[in-house]
Amino acid sequence: MRTVIETGLPEIGQPFSWATKGGGMLFTAHGPVRQDGTIETGDPEKQITLTFDNLATTLKAANSHSDNVLQVIVYLTDVNDVKLLDQIYKQYFNYPYPNRSTVIVDKLVVPGMKIEITVSATA
Repeated sequence: MRTVIETGLPEIGQPFSWATKGGGMLFTAHGPVRQDGTIETGDPEKQITLTFDNLATTLKAANSHSDNVLQVIVYLTDVNDVKLLDQIYKQYFNYPYPNRSTVIVDKLVVPGMKIEITVSATA
């Protein structure tokens, strides 16, 4: 059975839930979405930080924590942003780190969007 988590993140007009849980697992996906529902398309550091801030908000809403995250899949549009991602990532996760895959893609759903993540955690 799927339960939707009320995250407090804005509705952006697409058919998805910010986070769901079921079977003892939490599933969520994030990008650089501002509180007003618009997408940050500027500086990569702002985009990466906002994306992980949104994840932190969701984990808190689910009564969870970054230590419960098992896997993170990161989609970046620029391989040169990986070092920056690694620096920021360490501000959100403690050692031992979750399993992570970083995929470099041509583009994401919004022009100028440089990052999207999917996350699996224990509920």
